[in-house]
Amino acid sequence: MKVIILAGGFGTRFSEYTEDIPKPMIPIAENPILWHIMKIYSSYDFNDFFIACGYKADYIKDFFLKYASLKDDFTVNFSTGKTESLKTNISEDWRVTLVDTGLETMTGGRVKKMKEYIGKDKTFLLTYGDGLSNINIKDLVNYHESHKKMVTVSAVRPTARFGELKLNDNNVESFQEKPQLNQGWINGGFFVVNSEFIDFIDGDSTMLEREPLEKVASMGELMAYKHEGFWQCMDTKRDHQMLERLWNENNAPWKKD
Repeated sequence: MKVIILAGGFGTRFSEYTEDIPKPMIPIAENPILWHIMKIYSSYDFNDFFIACGYKADYIKDFFLKYASLKDDFTVNFSTGKTESLKTNISEDWRVTLVDTGLETMTGGRVKKMKEYIGKDKTFLLTYGDGLSNINIKDLVNYHESHKKMVTVSAVRPTARFGELKLNDNNVESFQEKPQLNQGWINGGFFVVNSEFIDFIDGDSTMLEREPLEKVASMGELMAYKHEGFWQCMDTKRDHQMLERLWNENNAPWKKD
């Protein structure tokens, strides 16, 4: 099953980084958040990726073009100009297709422009290039196949803006930084989509989250897969620092051994 990742937005809420690089390429430790998202899918054997690029698309393309050479050990013969690969350090069995979907194209428009690459596949996976989770992708797909509706969206608990204190009188029994709230559900950004959904997208100016999803919801064709575990969208510098700290402390919930 193909995986489409929307990676073309301007990332205006993250301007301290995105003036120079696109948001999906902001690094968490040694690799960009886009790489971490792809590792989530590949841990469930979904390895056929289609990246919908836009803003600073050349940066994303350059990363994947150079990925092998930067990871491998090799010898360069300066007299002949030839390069000899000595040892590969790449463990990923990925096939990555990079598509420039336009600078100003909205999320729905980017999905529509991927239609020709989906081919005859009846179902595809879809996500954004800025969110991490320990969601079970196989369970998500199985749930989608069980209800036979057009679209499944992951529903997650929103993250609190501030740390939570559990108090006993004035004694602090526990402290949790930015916990998942126990009330309400929001779009977690991990979708399973039947290909006919693309026909509900008008064009480049269409936002995925507005008319298309609102329409299929009104038709009873949108189902929610409730995920109670870890989920975090990287919208601010503080979000980025938190995700990087989790990774560096070897405590990243999205990391698969």
